[in-house]
Amino acid sequence: MPKIPITIAGAEKLRAELQALKTVQRPAIVSAIAEARSHGDLSENAEYHAAKERQGFIEGRISDLEAKLANVQIINPALLDADGRCVFGATVDLEDLASGEVVTYQIVGDDEADIKQGKISISSPIARALIGKYSGDVAEVQAPGGVREYEILDVKYI
Repeated sequence: MPKIPITIAGAEKLRAELQALKTVQRPAIVSAIAEARSHGDLSENAEYHAAKERQGFIEGRISDLEAKLANVQIINPALLDADGRCVFGATVDLEDLASGEVVTYQIVGDDEADIKQGKISISSPIARALIGKYSGDVAEVQAPGGVREYEILDVKYI
């Protein structure tokens, strides 16, 4: 399995979720199943079936997180030295050339992307258009509404 790039904050978030699943949610669902089992006939016990379904979801998520964490490549943006080039972990100030709107995005891994926090996935069209470019370059992004152009105002590694 290939290495998955992720920032330090993203890796910590995944580890915290895994810890919560293992120490809080897994024991809670085991006790919920035991409680539902005590109600008698399992074939028509909706609580039991719902608890078993929830257990399956939790176990699947635990497996997924463990696999991801086993294959991550943690990147600290503050330690990058990319000579002003847009790379994974960089924070980029962009100006939309059509509207003049200025936005700031950090290029992060798929699991930590959150547009409301200004974090875009490395696999998103805008991040793919930015990778390898420098401050002052213009990036053309294929958007559903057509091609959009962004001028890169600044590239920071924070």
